Amino acid sequence: MKVPLLDLKPQYADIRRDVLKAVEGVLDSCQFINGPAVKELEGAVASYCGCAAAVGVASGTDALLCALMTLGIGRPSPLGGKDGEDEKVDEVITTPYTFFATAGTIWRAGARPVFVDIDPQTFNIDPAKIEATVTERTRAIMPVHLYGQMAEMDAIEAVAKKYKLHVIEDAAQSIGSEYKGRKAGSIGTVGCLSFFPSKNLGCLGDGGMIVTQDVELADRLAQGRNHAAKPKYYHKWVGGNFRLDTLQAAVLLVKLKHLDRWSQQRRENAAKYDRLFTGFGAVKTPVIRSHCKSIYNQYVIRVPRRNELKAFLQDQGIGTEIYYPLSLHQQECFAALGYKPGDFPESEKAAAETLALPIYSELTDEQIQYVAGKIKEFLG
Repeated sequence: MKVPLLDLKPQYADIRRDVLKAVEGVLDSCQFINGPAVKELEGAVASYCGCAAAVGVASGTDALLCALMTLGIGRPSPLGGKDGEDEKVDEVITTPYTFFATAGTIWRAGARPVFVDIDPQTFNIDPAKIEATVTERTRAIMPVHLYGQMAEMDAIEAVAKKYKLHVIEDAAQSIGSEYKGRKAGSIGTVGCLSFFPSKNLGCLGDGGMIVTQDVELADRLAQGRNHAAKPKYYHKWVGGNFRLDTLQAAVLLVKLKHLDRWSQQRRENAAKYDRLFTGFGAVKTPVIRSHCKSIYNQYVIRVPRRNELKAFLQDQGIGTEIYYPLSLHQQECFAALGYKPGDFPESEKAAAETLALPIYSELTDEQIQYVAGKIKEFLG
């Protein structure tokens, strides 16, 4: 039996006619940049996330970068730079256990990522360890809602409020997930979404969105995604080319109608895995807090002999993935930050022990049983 990590073909087959109609509509209009579908999608996603406004951008990475730049987080402009400015560089607190874009965009904006270790059960940033890292240079906290489960936002917001910090929710893996009844992206200053094809809501390439409760900030974000031009060809500050293509927006409008169903099917698949692994101590299944609702962008287990298991499953026709094999504080490009192995033990342990299994909504019961059975066979 073959069980790929992700198979988008059955999903596409189900909505093919509607997707082609949406694509043809954009082609016929020839409004490829800032077409009406972009504004329509922004309204739909803002409503879905329980936010006042949304701004479409070119990717989840650009959502983070545009948010940082628009909030003025990073080194002062080199046009007005002074000697020794780097010593006063802005800091953003985040997790070392996440996709590279989280810390990468902080660095690109000219700020310094400051890492905080993770909760070993949820893999999200440990809020109890955040306050100790706040300095006079701290400008924001960037929690990541990893694998589809939101971070502990009450505790994070409490620290942010105490020190007057922005909260930038990296919600790239969590559109539709909930924390105490509130959707991802709706709690912080902004929330940053990704529509990469593998996401629960994925487009036909790259795409992203920034959601916020601040309408005035949304206007400024919309300005920032277009080189901060206002009016056209006049620039008081530097933005970027972060626009969402009309074609992607049109496709996402089709798919958004199915998002809750797809996410519910992922939850049902996760529950099947959980039952199959019950009583099998070699596998630690995902821990979802009672006040959280996960969308299971990934289903990630902890296992001994992880690398050997991955190779075995590949031989059995089962696709898996390691998210993420190296903590960000150990990445060569961040060596200048001065971190060393052992600084964030829970992150490093997760990087060595975790494995993502197939969880997409179209999985069959037979496929799930096959995956679980082969894991038990190897670790039995």
